[in-house]
Amino acid sequence: MLRMLILYTALAAGANMAMAGEVDLDAARAGGIELAAGDGKPVSDTPYTDPDGGEHRLSDHQGKALLLNFWATWCAPCREEMPALNALEKQFGGDDFAVLTIAAGRNPPKAIDKFYAEAELDALPILLDSRQALARDFGVVALPATILIDADGNEVARMMGPAEWDSETAQAIVTQLTAP
Repeated sequence: MLRMLILYTALAAGANMAMAGEVDLDAARAGGIELAAGDGKPVSDTPYTDPDGGEHRLSDHQGKALLLNFWATWCAPCREEMPALNALEKQFGGDDFAVLTIAAGRNPPKAIDKFYAEAELDALPILLDSRQALARDFGVVALPATILIDADGNEVARMMGPAEWDSETAQAIVTQLTAP
């Protein structure tokens, strides 16, 4: 009996370790977030910028799970989901997780600032991929596009189109993505 208990405990611990950072795609889809499996490979380290021209890379966030969202000021579905992304960052953003919203393509700084003010976006960084180099590396062909990245810098899942990022399903996804 003791051997069975030890074996069961070891198997359960091993199974839990195998699930660290993985996202239950079926549960996400059932909850209305249409995620597809990512390729599991390290993500691009192509630079993107902030409004002051400062250069940033996804590797700057090594050790932190990321929800990377490509959007644009002219994209109505993008604008609709940004408040939910802001709420997700407020709830989960910290040492283990961050929401990075990157404006892809031509997005005038004044238009971004106006939209952030109107939508009361106070937790999301303003980041730019003006030449769409990073978006191209991810194969983004439509906006919004969201890529989930684990703390090791690997693509876990992706989604084209908007989602309810302030839903219980989204909260479960972030909890799974940041699991130790």
